[in-house]
Amino acid sequence: MADENEIWRPGSFTKNFSWGRSNVGLSELHSVIRIGFNDELRDIPRDLFRERISRTNRPDYIPINFFLFNRVEDGESLICVDELVFQALSWEHGESFDRIALFAFLFSFAGRWKGAKKDQRRPAMWANAYVREHVAESLDWKTNLINADDIQRFVDNDPRYHAETSRKLATNLNFLLKIGRIQDFHDKRVQRWWVDCLFLALDRLLEDEKISGRSPSPSAYSSLLARSGFLELTGGSNLEKSLAIKHLIRLYVALGGRSRLSAEDVVERTRNLSPDAYIAQPNDPRPRGAIHLTNPRILKSIPPICSQLAMVAGFEVISPDEMEDLDVKEFISARTKSALAVLKESGIRPTMSLEELLRVTREK
Repeated sequence: MADENEIWRPGSFTKNFSWGRSNVGLSELHSVIRIGFNDELRDIPRDLFRERISRTNRPDYIPINFFLFNRVEDGESLICVDELVFQALSWEHGESFDRIALFAFLFSFAGRWKGAKKDQRRPAMWANAYVREHVAESLDWKTNLINADDIQRFVDNDPRYHAETSRKLATNLNFLLKIGRIQDFHDKRVQRWWVDCLFLALDRLLEDEKISGRSPSPSAYSSLLARSGFLELTGGSNLEKSLAIKHLIRLYVALGGRSRLSAEDVVERTRNLSPDAYIAQPNDPRPRGAIHLTNPRILKSIPPICSQLAMVAGFEVISPDEMEDLDVKEFISARTKSALAVLKESGIRPTMSLEELLRVTREK
């Protein structure tokens, strides 16, 4: 993992990206990702991505240097398919994408490309520190206190910030935090966007480890997340999130990590688990929902071809329509009634009355 104490340089973030009106969120980034990847879940040469974006007269340096992840293979700079790209290509733009994209920016893992400077590997650590050290700690997540003046004071007073100007960075970051919905980040409960951010964090962390020649085992993923500041950026730790992380790491590993986004890799992985498995090519290309029955808020959208792998990890798979219309309370109620019906049909009945059960409980 890159050193978090390196010098902060704003780079091209002080330029205008033309995000558009504040009420459209990060829809411009959503469009850029779709155009650059040509709606295909495949790593793409960085030059080709830039060429496609240039045809639309959109600037590309902010998306590719701050939001997406880069790597070098056989001397060629590539932009990686990861959870952020999966979300952009799988769903229309919405508030969930805005949160995930803002997290990608704040997490600040951009990888490496030919010609990149050392500090570009983690290009927005000033924003990362502002949220983790100032918004979360000093402001106690009172996001209504965030403004350009507050951001400017923070970077101007921090010796890690090395730049001649800070005002443009402060106004740009303030706008980005608002359209990315920073006010939603201090949520104590597990939410779908948080689950997606966890997958995105693992995608980036493991790719960044490869740059340093390391390959952590799955048993190290939890500590890797902890050291990265993932929880500090997304509202802090609690029991529900700690339990969710364990389940989600198990799912992430079962799906093959970032290779879950490659149909060929998923087919091979499924065959290795069960050589006789029938791998259906779904007619509906929309993602499925992998949901954990211990906490239905642990809901991860996955490529449809990954369904069997998700079940191996102990998750139930629901349809795209069920995922969109999911009501947690109704889901729990329906599953409980179904389980009781199975028990009744099997002739399984309680061996003590409610009064006896309460008496035993009180005695203990």
